[in-house]
Amino acid sequence: MQQLLVIAVDLVAIGVLVFAVYFPRHHRRDLVAAFLGVNIGVLAVSLVLASSTVGVGLGLGLFGVLSIIRLRSDEIAQHEVAYYFAALALGLLAGLSGTVTPLTAGLMALVVAALVAGDHPALFRRHRAQTLRLDSAHTDEAALTAHLEILLGARVLNVSIKNVDLVNDTTLAEVRYLVSPRRARVADRGPALERIEAGR
Repeated sequence: MQQLLVIAVDLVAIGVLVFAVYFPRHHRRDLVAAFLGVNIGVLAVSLVLASSTVGVGLGLGLFGVLSIIRLRSDEIAQHEVAYYFAALALGLLAGLSGTVTPLTAGLMALVVAALVAGDHPALFRRHRAQTLRLDSAHTDEAALTAHLEILLGARVLNVSIKNVDLVNDTTLAEVRYLVSPRRARVADRGPALERIEAGR
């Protein structure tokens, strides 16, 4: 009975994290399956380890097998890595505890709340980051910053030059910048409208 309660609490927690927090914000369908698979898999393994008399060596070996799984994707951002770890943590908290205690439930709620707050669209909503390849070679960072501010129509906060090709006359740079409040409001209403406004 306790194990069923543990599973139910874990399913509620991962359901809120994936379907109420992650997907409405990022709309990446493939990672929904990944987060659910990681969570349920870790929950199942940890429940078996917690309820059996297997040795510590076997337990560490099983988690060693889990640890060699690589997060492979065409592109995975840092916030998506955070969701992976949250899914993993929820499964471990539920499975290894074996019972639903106030501490376990509180820690699971804390994990979900951390991502609700840390990945909230209103947090630093005017900040943007892009990697740009420019059709001119820039060796002067101050001149590059001024050029990017004109190009982006925003205040550049940080520029990191990744590559300067003097033969082909190109520059690869990672830029972090601050858009105007008006553009941030437009972006909240949709990417297509933001592109229209940026082109004016």
